[in-house]
Amino acid sequence: MAKKLKVTLIRSGINRPEPQKLTIWQLGLRKMGRSAVLPDNPAVRGMIRSVAHLVKVEVAE
Repeated sequence: MAKKLKVTLIRSGINRPEPQKLTIWQLGLRKMGRSAVLPDNPAVRGMIRSVAHLVKVEVAE
């Protein structure tokens, strides 16, 4: 079974550069405290890296 990552938005996108806001949106994070389960692949890892200061990442089963 492929690994998945649970990404949770812990800090707001307000007052952030537009590319960071778009990355949060593309990760499927719409509101503070909400989580999205995403596949563990290089594209998702790169998106998470660009907003690492705004999200919490866990390994999902």
